[in-house]
Amino acid sequence: MYQIILASESPRRKEIMETMGIPYRVIPSNVKEEVEETVPAQMVQALARLKTVAIKELVLQQADADKDIIILGADTMVFYKEHALGKPKDEGDAARMLRMLSNDVHEVYTGVSIIVLRRDGEEENIGFDVCTKVVVNPLTEEQILDYIATGEPMDKAGAYAIQGKFGIYIKEIEGDYYNIVGFPIAEIYASMLRHGIDLKKIK
Repeated sequence: MYQIILASESPRRKEIMETMGIPYRVIPSNVKEEVEETVPAQMVQALARLKTVAIKELVLQQADADKDIIILGADTMVFYKEHALGKPKDEGDAARMLRMLSNDVHEVYTGVSIIVLRRDGEEENIGFDVCTKVVVNPLTEEQILDYIATGEPMDKAGAYAIQGKFGIYIKEIEGDYYNIVGFPIAEIYASMLRHGIDLKKIK
């Protein structure tokens, strides 16, 4: 038997887990998200790893003795020409980011870290990243300001949410949609299957 720990309080990640029918509990990592890596794929993997490692000892203390533990951590970042776009500092910063993304392609990377802690003391570490390319239609200044006025971009990396009001401006994507939302669940599921664990059949 397994217990899945989601190292995130993200409403979107929780919603994806629930939609897919995967049981879990949340223990937020609350770790300071700073790493030395600068290459996008390496950066998001390192950030995700910070989260799972940070809560491993806490999970071990609270773990049910009759269950193996799966700790799931993820970190998603938007990159434009390999420059990371975090959450905007203010409305002006949001407008700057949206002007950059307008009429161009950018990448969304999610790093995933999974730690499997077994009752016999064995520990298995799984890590990977997923990249999705996103093409944004040309945006007018009025469209940018109207979108910012909704308040939606202010707590989003890259100043937009594809699953929200910005979806109307997305021309096309190449890759996993759920990766842009922040949780590449298909690759997580497939990766765990390769390691002999079916997340859909965990009791």
